[in-house]
Amino acid sequence: MIIRKATENDIESLRPLYLELERDGVRFQPEHFVIGFRVDTFFKNIFESEHQDILVADIDGKVVGFAHVMILEQKRVPCLKPERVVYLQDLDVAEGLRSGGIGAKLIDACKEYGKAHGADFMRTQVFPENVRGMQFYERRGFSEKMKTIEVYL
Repeated sequence: MIIRKATENDIESLRPLYLELERDGVRFQPEHFVIGFRVDTFFKNIFESEHQDILVADIDGKVVGFAHVMILEQKRVPCLKPERVVYLQDLDVAEGLRSGGIGAKLIDACKEYGKAHGADFMRTQVFPENVRGMQFYERRGFSEKMKTIEVYL
């Protein structure tokens, strides 16, 4: 298995993986998520950006997982350190291949991506109901730093 940057040739392989993510979103938070379709321009905008990429796990030419990473600057306010963040927007490994180390290799690649882009730390979000997901991230050194709360208006 190799981890590499995605290209336009990977778009069709990425769509079903994004669909898996969207199904999880609908399952965990149906009040916020729907099943959508990722158009080519969604991917092309990422590929053309200087501040984000999709890293793919490739086994014998087949994309079996991905991580969408972004380099973000911390907000410029007096009480925050001026840090750079590698933000993990999305991560998915094909359902039948989970728990085989692919996700861990993608996380390692995201950390390396962040280091190469001058990031100070890595951040992501997990649905509170996604206990397996939280355990996965904790095994890779992540820890809870803040809780997001909301109320309907």
